[in-house]
Amino acid sequence: MSEEFRQLMPILIPGVAILLSIMVAAFLDLRKQTVTRGPKWMWAVLICIPNLIGPLAYFLIGRKEE
Repeated sequence: MSEEFRQLMPILIPGVAILLSIMVAAFLDLRKQTVTRGPKWMWAVLICIPNLIGPLAYFLIGRKEE
């Protein structure tokens, strides 16, 4: 490993852990929702986008109050 990569590790590891936990939370919530704005398969695909856009879009737009 390069020295630059080793210096970034303390920043990357927590960032990846936070991203994965948000994605898991979005998937678990999507699974228990009965009504969403749009098909569930579409939200599952969007949640898989490897950044915060997919999970945040689901939590902000996709959930529909029952």
